[in-house]
Amino acid sequence: MRRFENSTALVTGAGQGIGLAIAERFAAEGAHVILADIQEALLLQAAERFKDLGYSVSYQALDVSRPEQVDRMVERIVQDGRSIDILANNAGVAWEESFLDIKDDNWRRMIDVNLNGMFYVAQRVARQMKEQGKGAIINMSSTNGLAGEAKYAHYNASKGGVILLTKTMAVELGASGIRVNAVCPGYIQTPMSEAIDDPEFVSRYIQNHIPLGRVGEPKDISGVFAFLASEDAAFINGECIVVDGGQLAF
Repeated sequence: MRRFENSTALVTGAGQGIGLAIAERFAAEGAHVILADIQEALLLQAAERFKDLGYSVSYQALDVSRPEQVDRMVERIVQDGRSIDILANNAGVAWEESFLDIKDDNWRRMIDVNLNGMFYVAQRVARQMKEQGKGAIINMSSTNGLAGEAKYAHYNASKGGVILLTKTMAVELGASGIRVNAVCPGYIQTPMSEAIDDPEFVSRYIQNHIPLGRVGEPKDISGVFAFLASEDAAFINGECIVVDGGQLAF
């Protein structure tokens, strides 16, 4: 299935984990994919692998928390003669820190990347999409944006903000032909989660919280991004799709 031929998809946080899986899904379905990530070495590896697979790909080193970098990236894409038809607004960070111990700098960094960065990229890309008269934006939120979890107050706050940002964008941009939705993953096994949690914690978490009896994989999320960007989701706007194996069903 090649639903995205003649389309360009920009994927932030594309160097590894869920972002890389999203980028590969769009590329496999025919899109030209622009990989963006703060870790340039990972971008180079991903781009080379995609080219070996015959995919159409380019890349851009990017810190989403720096609006001037976002501006330059979008300007460069436009100068190269490309539209941005799909935005997978995925870049984010996470780490554990008890509420009473959160340092001011850590709070600011979490919000700067996960919420401010989401806004900067979405706004700049949406301006281009408005000129085109169409586009699909999928923002990465989390089940942590819908329910609290201890030791993640800054992360939870950032992801809750993404949900209301998404809904407001959907209300304002729908008349311009731009659909905006969010995806709220539960526990997904990624390099970021592996750096935080040991195998014993993961085993207990599955047993106590996930009815399907396993953690998610990046491909469980990439398929939802592809669906929301496709014509199959042409009348879906302002939604937050939970992908958590039943975690929030308790």
